[in-house]
Parts: sequence; structure tokens; C-alpha cells
Amino acid sequence: MQTIRGRHLRRALALVTVALLGVGLTACQTDATATPETEAEAVALPPLSELTPLADPRNYEGPTTARIGGPSIAPLGDAPEPELPVTVTSHDRSGDTEITVTDASRVLALSLSGSLGELVHAYGLSDRLVGRDISTNFPGAEDIPIVTKDGHSIDAEGVLALSPSVIITDGSIGPTDVVLQLRDAGIPVITVDRAVDAETTYVTAQQVADALGVSAAAPPLIEILQQAIADKEAEVAELIPADESKLPRVAFLYVRGTSGIYYLFGEGSGVDSLIESIGALDVAEEIGWKGEKPMTDEALIAIDPDVILVMTKGLESAGGVDGLLEAQPSIALTTAGKNRRIIDVDDTLLFAGGTRIPDVIDGLARAVYAPDSLQ
Repeated sequence: MQTIRGRHLRRALALVTVALLGVGLTACQTDATATPETEAEAVALPPLSELTPLADPRNYEGPTTARIGGPSIAPLGDAPEPELPVTVTSHDRSGDTEITVTDASRVLALSLSGSLGELVHAYGLSDRLVGRDISTNFPGAEDIPIVTKDGHSIDAEGVLALSPSVIITDGSIGPTDVVLQLRDAGIPVITVDRAVDAETTYVTAQQVADALGVSAAAPPLIEILQQAIADKEAEVAELIPADESKLPRVAFLYVRGTSGIYYLFGEGSGVDSLIESIGALDVAEEIGWKGEKPMTDEALIAIDPDVILVMTKGLESAGGVDGLLEAQPSIALTTAGKNRRIIDVDDTLLFAGGTRIPDVIDGLARAVYAPDSLQ
């Protein structure tokens, strides 16, 4: 069985931190208002080459909602035939478990971002999906029943009614006891690594292929995705100011409500690679910030970002831009705050990983370098 390895402890710890922040990042179990309750919609956008970039993206004034197009990765030409049975490792929170899959005819691939369902689709196996999470929205997915409720909580009864032959998840949705209940019911449940960026996506793509008995299909898909990311970064490069002094300094802040507590996401969070892909300067990297940690008011004012990225639901929970600036005076004192240069991104897509990475890079680039095109 061919596998792709190279997970780093730093990345693994960061993903664990993201998972532990799940109450905040997704609030999928406790706060339905903080999670998407409607299906994500595909968005048609003009090519980046048709946009007029800002002369100096550091000085733009006003908030922007990023729009993510796609999905842009088409399924593989010939759908592979699963070679079963296959035994794979499920990376459960309690430890690794060997799981044997004997039937891949009725698949559930469930994750917060929809990335697992998108991967199954990319392998040309979407006709085997008997259900989906609310974030999975490849063309044709609208005909597949949703088995998550309150945004991203698994409906056990709904799942069992579909008689899936195998379930693939990444631990980003639950509750955990429901997942275990499904396994106790005799369904092979496989937990793969969570994809939040390109590096982790390549690992997850191989794990999904392995679980479905189509291991050989992973390398071609990974190669396509690698090329798509490289091509998108080349497109974005045409929007970036030639004068490096005009590169915007960007910070991603996790905010929720008006509690006054916010996290700065740094190295290993997944957001760092997105900021790098659009050619902006990551203020977290400048100060050696690793993972996701609470940020003090004084520290935020000191790093003074030109642009602040937030998640859409987080911004809404804070009362929009006005509410955020009123509740967080330190944000209001930064250049981004003074210019109201707050960019919000769909909660699920920002950390989507998977085949949506080129689309997220595209959407962020538009919001940072050509925000007027989104008005």
C-alpha cells in the first residue's frame, strides 16, 4: 500500500490545538448560531487576470467579505474500482486502531469543512456517497441527503437509516460518542488526519484513498492539486505590488462574541500557509508566533497589522465590524482597525484544506488586493 508520510510534530500539535478550540472555531456542539446552518454555495467569479489591483493594499479602507469560487478541481477521468478488503489505521483521539473495510459501495465522508466529501468526489467516487455534511457542495451534491444537524453535529439516526458500508471522518465533527456509537453498530469508521493546508491535504488524500481501496488514485490527484496550487499562486503574483514596501501585513484573529478574548493564529495553523500563498506578510511569523494562542491588547497594538482576517460567523457574533471595534479597543487602535480593514472568510472554507485550497487562495487574494471587485 503506497502512502505519503511526513507529518511533523509541530503540525500535529497545531491541529490538536485547533480541535480543542472546536467550541470556539465551530461551536458545533454548543452554539448553533456560530456554525453554518445553510449549505455553502458555489460562486462564479471573473478570472484574477481581469481584476485591477490596488496600488497600495496597505491603505485601503473598509471591510470586505471574501468570496470563494469553485470547486475548481475536477474529478479524475476514470473512476477507480476499489480493491477490497483493505485494513487501514484509524487515527482516533484515543489512539490508533486497525479497521478493515470490505465494502465501499455506500460511503459517508464527514468533516467540518466538507473536504473529505470533496476528496471522494475528486476520486470520481461521488456516486458511492449516500450522505454528506452540510459543507460538501461539489456539483451534484445537492441531491445527496445531509446527515448533519445544527450545522455540523452528526445525526446518528439519519446515518444509520442510510446503511453506510464505511464512514470516513477527521474528528472535526461529532459528538465523539455518536461516532463511537456508529462503530459499535458494526460500521467501519475511519478517522483520517484533518487537512488544513497543502501539506496535510496530501496526507489526508492518501488516507482517504487507502480507506476506499483505491490507493493508486491518490498520487495522480495529489499531483493535480499541487499543480493547481502552483498555478493559482502564479496568478496571484500578478496582483502583488512590485514594491515590497507596499506588501500588506496580515494577521488572522479568532474572535467570538464580545468576551474580549481573541487568538492570534501563527505557524502551523494552516492560515500561515494561505497568507504566504497570496504573497502577503504574516505578522505572526514576524514575531515567531507558533500555533494558536491568546493575544494581549498590548501585543496586538505593537504588531499593528494592516489587514485583519476573521471568520464570518465570528465577526457576526461580535456584532459586525462596528461591534468588534467597540468591544476590542486594541483592534480599533491598529492600522487595520483605523481603516476598518477587516476581511471575513467563510468559517468552513478558511480551514478547508483538500481540493478547495486553490479556491481559498483565489478568494483571499481578491479580498486583499482587489476588494472593490467584490462590491
